[in-house]
Amino acid sequence: MKMDELESQALKLAPKKRARLARKLILSLESLSVAEVEQLRAEEAVRREAEIDAGNVRMIPADKVLLQARLRLTGKNLTEQRLTKP
Repeated sequence: MKMDELESQALKLAPKKRARLARKLILSLESLSVAEVEQLRAEEAVRREAEIDAGNVRMIPADKVLLQARLRLTGKNLTEQRLTKP
């Protein structure tokens, strides 16, 4: 089974079953060696760099990402924040 087919099937699962699968997958990563984790990190960095270079992703400045995270944690949205700023 191809990865996209596997993902598609997993996403069709009921929420509780998806959560159970996600837990099992995450736990399976804990048994990786340090070298395996480093290899996976390096591969992911290369993949992300290729997406950026190809223009397939939109870069978001860190300050904007942090602001959005803070707003989500406080239950506000960006529009509310703009309206309440002096």
